Amino acid sequence: MRCAIGWQRGIAERPADESADGRISFRIGVNVGDVIIDGDDIFGDGVNIAARLEGLAEPGGICISRTVLTHTRGKLDFPIQDLGEQNLRNIVQPIHVFRVLAQPAPIPEPVLSLPDKPSLAVLPFQNMTGDVEQDYFVDGMVEEIITALSRIRWLFVIARNSSFAYRGKAVDVRQIARELGVRYVLEGSVRKAGNRVRITGQLIDTTTGAHIWADRFDGLVDDIFELQDQVASNVAGVIEPTLRKAEFERARRKPTESLDAYDLYLRALALRDTHTDESVAEAIGLLKRALIIDPNYAPATALIGWSRIHHGSHGRSRLTEAEQAEAAALAREALDKGKDDPDTLWMAGFTLLSYAGQRDVAAAAVDRALTLNPNSAHAWAVRGYVSLSLDQTGPAIEALERAMRLSPLDSLRRALTNGIAFAHLRERRFEQALDWAELTLREEPDYRGALLNKAVASAHLGHTDEARATLRQWIESQSGITIARWSAIWSRVFSPEKMSIYVEGLRRAGLPEE
Repeated sequence: MRCAIGWQRGIAERPADESADGRISFRIGVNVGDVIIDGDDIFGDGVNIAARLEGLAEPGGICISRTVLTHTRGKLDFPIQDLGEQNLRNIVQPIHVFRVLAQPAPIPEPVLSLPDKPSLAVLPFQNMTGDVEQDYFVDGMVEEIITALSRIRWLFVIARNSSFAYRGKAVDVRQIARELGVRYVLEGSVRKAGNRVRITGQLIDTTTGAHIWADRFDGLVDDIFELQDQVASNVAGVIEPTLRKAEFERARRKPTESLDAYDLYLRALALRDTHTDESVAEAIGLLKRALIIDPNYAPATALIGWSRIHHGSHGRSRLTEAEQAEAAALAREALDKGKDDPDTLWMAGFTLLSYAGQRDVAAAAVDRALTLNPNSAHAWAVRGYVSLSLDQTGPAIEALERAMRLSPLDSLRRALTNGIAFAHLRERRFEQALDWAELTLREEPDYRGALLNKAVASAHLGHTDEARATLRQWIESQSGITIARWSAIWSRVFSPEKMSIYVEGLRRAGLPEE
């Protein structure tokens, strides 16, 4: 480092009147690492990374790796500019790079590196009530939100004591991100007027400064603690899918060669929502690659089955028995690996309900998921479907409605509205079932479950022409389906009493018996 700095300063101090054509500018890269010597040649990661760092430097400049900064801190004084993690050509892992500046100065502390999962700091909310004695109420609100978000196991949340160090300070969110080592910051305010209170919040991506979510919540303060819990639950439920979407976009922007197991998992999640045979096959391929990197990655193991289920409900090709058996086997494996991961639990539980008819196992798995993360909209959605399989119609509707409240803009909303259609149909409330099925089909016209519900409800209501037209559309995605074949598949999920409602409706709509 002394040599590099001295060299560049010496070149810069050459006489100003020296011909530009006769002056050579140098770029320097410095790294610490293994060097392999072979005769007159040297190679190895130490050399390769140094060469790539040299390519990042400006003429007359120096770029160094974090390792160099660590070894020279306190021994040399030179100012740096943090260039963040850089993906260098032919280097597998990103390298944290710093640029050495021209003038000597104390070395600043480097920024904290980001965790290997989405990271968030919840800042103290502004007390806009005009009453400093209400600070306790505002702080309690924020503490509840931190606690609720901390239950989301794939999210890294900064502890209250660290985030509250910024109380009353006008600090740029990018500085906070550097000091706390987080990608996202949640900030907000609380206003109070009489017996009403309004809480606003906004989520900021500190890498771009962009606001990726904002909302407000209104309520009464008759019961402060109930209101705090409600706001915390709503904020956590809404932020979870928002962060997932932001992480999808981040993963898509990363070059393919730098992917690790988590990014492969995120890409598979994003592909799942495109519903095509090709995209689901690609998603499952990505998940299996993730499991080669980390065989114990429980969420990736569970997502294979969930992707199969999600795919099968959108009018695409039907799963083979081998695919269903594989999904169920992986779900059991995921439950063993991920007993404390909420996402793993609800995905694996629903897979075992759908492909193995294991109602009790599914119920136990999703209940544990909700204990670990009571703000998971998807876990509540699965709880609704598990309740339907147990003929608990009232709890099923409550769970599905709670899922919609936690994530009102969720891409899986159609599965929630159609679940409510299922519930009404099973109680022979055919008008309500038809309304909810049609609501689902307005969002996705070929949604297989909604077509089934509409055909059966229409048949029971005597709308024969509409029932038969809908049945024809449903049959298009299920070549060779008959009442006997359908019953054999779904008897493991429906009770005989509820099965009879569907069988009777399908028979009236004109589905063949055999």
